[in-house]
Amino acid sequence: MRIDIRSDTVTKPTAAMRRAMAEAEVGDDVLDGDPTVRRLEQRVAELLGKDRALFFPSGTMANQTGVWLQAERGTEVLLDAEAHLVHWEIAGLAGIVGVQPRPVRGSGAVIDAEALRAAIRPASPHAPRATLVCVENTHNGAGGKVTSVAALRAIRDVAREHRLPVHMDGARLWNAAAALGEPLDAFGACVDTVMVSFSKGLGAPVGAALAGSDAVMARAW
Repeated sequence: MRIDIRSDTVTKPTAAMRRAMAEAEVGDDVLDGDPTVRRLEQRVAELLGKDRALFFPSGTMANQTGVWLQAERGTEVLLDAEAHLVHWEIAGLAGIVGVQPRPVRGSGAVIDAEALRAAIRPASPHAPRATLVCVENTHNGAGGKVTSVAALRAIRDVAREHRLPVHMDGARLWNAAAALGEPLDAFGACVDTVMVSFSKGLGAPVGAALAGSDAVMARAW
């Protein structure tokens, strides 16, 4: 048997997963909500330690929504120079959200707190104002680099000093949690919003979720 290891995106549902899909309870999302999707959203929110989660067809859509919710149009978003949001989301930050990415290079493979601090511009009538910080864990562009909870807390603390919310592209956060032996909510506590993907190593054919506070997620819906 051949195993395709080009990417974790080529994982496929097992027979048991396909049966669960076929037998899943469904409903009208407009009227009463789909009960299976609602249970999934509740479970994801619980795992990440957030008030509420919302299902999305793709991680890119969830990521863009997370940025759209928190970054102000005509400002800049500080994020790792090799982030998925920079290179692989068809310029959505500019074209959809209307923000400018400000790439930040850390001292190692990924962004760190000191690099973030150094990248935040002093207030100026000529420079764009930062309104959001984004992190990625695991970091796909850095070969799956895992950022520790301690490093994420340090990034969060710098962001808070400047009153900046933090969004996490956690498409592969399941892998980071397994690698470090940390619960998912430890990572969730470091950020305001977090996206997780179901279509990577979990084997689901599609899907992602965005999680955050009740107020933010009501706007996301």
